[in-house]
Amino acid sequence: MITLRNLEKFYEGGYGRSYVLRRVNIDIKEGEFVTIMGPSGAGKSTLLSILGMLDGAWTGEFEFFGHMVHRMKPKDRVELNKKYIGFVFQSYHLIDNLTVYENLDIPLSYRNVKGSERAAIVCDTLDRFHIVGKRDLYPSQLSGGQQQLVAVARAVIANPKLILADEPTGNLHSSQGKEIMELFKRLNGEGATIVQVTHSLENAKFGHRVIQLADGWVVSGGAEAVA
Repeated sequence: MITLRNLEKFYEGGYGRSYVLRRVNIDIKEGEFVTIMGPSGAGKSTLLSILGMLDGAWTGEFEFFGHMVHRMKPKDRVELNKKYIGFVFQSYHLIDNLTVYENLDIPLSYRNVKGSERAAIVCDTLDRFHIVGKRDLYPSQLSGGQQQLVAVARAVIANPKLILADEPTGNLHSSQGKEIMELFKRLNGEGATIVQVTHSLENAKFGHRVIQLADGWVVSGGAEAVA
């Protein structure tokens, strides 16, 4: 499903290149639940952004569902994102001038789901995440934990093939966090591929394997871990 070969991300500076990711080789099979771990500054969130087609400033090879991403135009990468990917951002990335209901409706509109069907799916999702009472509120009217719940709901509402999650339970109470991880595990069991970035060893236990990053390098669990 995902193959990265010699992927690198760097910034040019007065003293030469400053690398964020170095010679990254990773294979992820469809249906896997993979955790990316490592110290702060290791390149975890940057790698997740590249996998989500949100960062195009990198070198190397990236194959996704048979598409050669490194050869694609930016607009075509955006379409891949809309079609296949749900992303849980560490900083939520909810749209401030849209209500909770409207934020949840957006991923369905990208996939051309009919209006009546979208309404039913959004209502079911509001109920599933226990946020029915928040449907007409704006993100600024929600707590951090409530915004996180909405962000997770938005990421999974359209049943994406790939769920990318950056510290998905970071702002949730322990019971809410466990509930989200159980949801990810269930979605994974139903066929979704999940890649999460986390510092939590408890969250990592929900996955199949761990990819360790350090100073931009994959130090374990990358391409060599997949037969």
